[in-house]
Amino acid sequence: MQTLNVDLGERSYPIHIGQNLLSRPLLVPFIKGRQVMIVSNETVAPLYLDRLQAQLSAFQVDTVILPDGEAYKDLEHVNRIFDGLLERRHNRTTTLVALGGGVVGDMTGFAAACYQRGVAFIQVPTTLLSQVDSSVGGKTGVNHHLGKNMIGAFHQPQVVLADTDVLATLPERELSAGLAEVIKYGLIHDEAFLSWLELNMPALRRREAGALSYAIYRSCAIKAEMVALDERESGIRALLNLGHTFGHAIETDQGYGQWLHGEAVGAGTMMAADLSARLGWISPSSLERIRRILLAAGLPVLPPAEMSAERFIELMAVDKKVIDGSLRLVLLQNVGQAVVTSDFSQEHLAATLAAGERLGQL
Repeated sequence: MQTLNVDLGERSYPIHIGQNLLSRPLLVPFIKGRQVMIVSNETVAPLYLDRLQAQLSAFQVDTVILPDGEAYKDLEHVNRIFDGLLERRHNRTTTLVALGGGVVGDMTGFAAACYQRGVAFIQVPTTLLSQVDSSVGGKTGVNHHLGKNMIGAFHQPQVVLADTDVLATLPERELSAGLAEVIKYGLIHDEAFLSWLELNMPALRRREAGALSYAIYRSCAIKAEMVALDERESGIRALLNLGHTFGHAIETDQGYGQWLHGEAVGAGTMMAADLSARLGWISPSSLERIRRILLAAGLPVLPPAEMSAERFIELMAVDKKVIDGSLRLVLLQNVGQAVVTSDFSQEHLAATLAAGERLGQL
């Protein structure tokens, strides 16, 4: 087992990464009261709920099982968590445990932030995407039909438990979706890690334990560093949103769950790279390099063919990075170096939005 620490003073917490962690009593020291509510979904619960409950046998353990999918990441389904907590009379010392991917983690964290004005929660992520990204940093929330993740709160977990064994049951498409976030870390912060990913992508897609553990560890280390410097995303942490403004527009347009989050981020990352190249910030060879690694990960590099530039602009206007009417994007000044900026012309942006066919033929 490897352990990282997210340094937030009194609210610091560890990230445990390794094999067979669900069978070890690693969560017990982080549960202060006697009540635990495990939130999972219909796909994950039959696989891993029993193992998690076994290490929590000393507590009153209740469960809420949600339907599986991004389509259910909304206030209506968060209310099921509140129903479960109230029906079973959970008090302010309860601990919520999120057992699932990014949707379960975001919803459980949001419920924990709201229930009795804030209770403890723990992340047990079961997808690659949630292990390397969404479980770390305390961003919680739900979707609205007009915009993704527009309703939420910052609420840090007590501990993150990333058991790499659970990735064995992950569908291939979900594995690729997680790799989009892994690639992001190399693009924004660590060119050497990106080079490692280029060499080791076949091993990652074969789910070799050593390759997966290193990719998760390095991704979490980069994110932990950024969260410690900028918990509320007012500065450097916003760089973690490379490709996300384009990607969120795709998810909202297509209907939540039609494109996996990582798939939309993959296409969005290619669009951000294209705009960066149009600005002269990265070279054509770097653009081609980014395209190759996204394809090697099994990710799309094109947005939906039916999405017009006007539709992108409409949806991107409803984004958390829009400040006083000004759209800000995460773009690449170099491979391994990113910036949040509004320093691009509408003409360059329009050209990128219309460039899907060209991107597919590079």
